[in-house]
Amino acid sequence: MSLYFNVVFFPVWLVTVVIMLQFKYECLSNIYRFIVVTVLIAVIGIECLRLYMGYLGNLTEKIPELAGFWMLSLLLQMPLQLFLFVNEETVPLPIERVVQGVMLSFLAVQLVSGFFALRHASQHQANRFHIMQFQSIPDSRSLPDLAHKLD
Repeated sequence: MSLYFNVVFFPVWLVTVVIMLQFKYECLSNIYRFIVVTVLIAVIGIECLRLYMGYLGNLTEKIPELAGFWMLSLLLQMPLQLFLFVNEETVPLPIERVVQGVMLSFLAVQLVSGFFALRHASQHQANRFHIMQFQSIPDSRSLPDLAHKLD
């Protein structure tokens, strides 16, 4: 559910952050102009990919997509979102703090739930693999019939 609400909230976050960047762009130093624009471009691209992989991995129980979603969340998205939320040099406006806080809360919930979903899906796939191995072995009651058919 968190993933669904994140998909719905992402356009609101995007519009808010872009409009606020226009307001505060002149207040930023040259280096922070470059950094903030670069971070926002990276966050937008990663967020689109991350949400797509999360949906695909969650709905189809595909381990690689779920793992990719979780790794993107933990290694890339969390540090970038924290940078936008915590760094005072980016001159965060109050509405930016609110939308960034909502995005960070979605991200934190998705990291925890994604870990458990990934663990559950991998255990389920491992159990299916082991069951499929047992189904391919004929049981002992059918062995005499099998030997009779070969003669």
